[in-house]
Amino acid sequence: MNDLLSVFLRHFFELNINWLLFVHFALVTYFIGVIISVRRPVGVAFAWIFIVMTFPVFGISLYVLIGERPVGRRLTRKITRMNREYMRITEKMRQDYAGDRQGMPAEGRALSLLAEANNGSPVIAGNKLELFTNSLEILQHFIDEINQAKKSLHLEFYIWALGGDADRVGEALIAAAKRGVACRVLLDSLGSKDWFKSKWPARFRNAGIQVTEALPIQVGRFQFRRADLRLHRKIFVVDGSIVWTGSMNMVDPRTFKQDSGVGEWVDAMVRVQGPVASQFELTFSFDWSVDNPSVTHFNDRNPPAAPYEGAALAQELASGPVYRDDILYQVMLSAIIDAREELTITTPYFGPDDGLLQALMASARRGVKVTLIVPKLNDSTLVAWSSKSFYTDLMGSGVKIAEFDGGLLHTKSLLVDKRMAIFGSVNFDQRSLRLNFEISLIVYNEAFCAKLEQLIESYLSQSDFIDPLVWAKRPRWNHYLENAAHLASPLL
Repeated sequence: MNDLLSVFLRHFFELNINWLLFVHFALVTYFIGVIISVRRPVGVAFAWIFIVMTFPVFGISLYVLIGERPVGRRLTRKITRMNREYMRITEKMRQDYAGDRQGMPAEGRALSLLAEANNGSPVIAGNKLELFTNSLEILQHFIDEINQAKKSLHLEFYIWALGGDADRVGEALIAAAKRGVACRVLLDSLGSKDWFKSKWPARFRNAGIQVTEALPIQVGRFQFRRADLRLHRKIFVVDGSIVWTGSMNMVDPRTFKQDSGVGEWVDAMVRVQGPVASQFELTFSFDWSVDNPSVTHFNDRNPPAAPYEGAALAQELASGPVYRDDILYQVMLSAIIDAREELTITTPYFGPDDGLLQALMASARRGVKVTLIVPKLNDSTLVAWSSKSFYTDLMGSGVKIAEFDGGLLHTKSLLVDKRMAIFGSVNFDQRSLRLNFEISLIVYNEAFCAKLEQLIESYLSQSDFIDPLVWAKRPRWNHYLENAAHLASPLL
């Protein structure tokens, strides 16, 4: 009897093991086929194949969560429908301002045309730009703008953090709504999750402020919508004629992420008065219409503000999955290639793909002074190690790398030849360039670029340049950690 039981159990386990091996083989083969069926950068495809083959259960689960770029069928249909209505407005805008680029240098005209491709916004003259570099002063300016607003206040941020002067902004907004100013607040569901769990949403709505949660994470719908596609924009529009944009979320640096061990976050914002503000208002209106379930048609906005005589040429650049795919990447790549004398990048998260890496190295080798400024300490350990994996190749081609030691440098900027700047929410990584909904201001103005250069010099004064000889002598285990993290860089 015992022998029969042993034989039965042995055959049972062998049959189940064979069955499990077959299921494992079939699932891995299927998902490798799915990965190959979508045309994507080779590094990304191989990274996913490696993860799925090496860690099948974890890898397949991760791929289902974040492997594709869908925002959900319903949201995709709504974006497509809204985009047709949005297109009529942007097409007229491109016609109205077609002459503004005529006085630009050839490389500026080319970049502006690329940035407006695929239903983008055109370059517009007559904008007054002010650069602000102190976060607490910026928050106070927000409060002053809110107190002086007459008609409307539109705020769109990735993070609204609790505490400090960010709460004072909320109080000012409630007071503005009570005196009749139309207030709308659009916040990312994940980035502002603590805010949405707090008393503030109810207080805002009770005061008459409209609040919308962008890209809410819905359990059970991960197979239809990626949970990590986020609304990463920073837009604050006052009365349709003034806009603030840049790298700063609605946070007080004295209270935000103080337990992360990186110091206070260091940000910068630009205040824009002039007709280009209407482009940001248009993007806010588009995002609001898409993310607010009660809106069925795209809402138009007020006419553009009058231009300032002799003021700056500027252009909004909005990007995101589903629409305007890869335009942002192409703009960044083109700006790097167009540099002739000097190129400076500030970014908290550095994770280029091979195309951007080669463009940076080629620019340095043809004599362009290329400088990369990143924080010495980063709130993401994996990103920090992955970023360092690029240092040897970059420095070998002549790129200067400076590590900022005055906190977590969060400013995102690209300065080209002191004549053109890209400034906004975009990190120099694959998440910003290909996944998130991002916003940037492209400025073709030497006066603004001079102010940005002064800001960059202040960052460099608090930074240490990496010595290639010293870097080459770092412990061997650092190499392994950096290269291991680099394997995940296409997915970060």
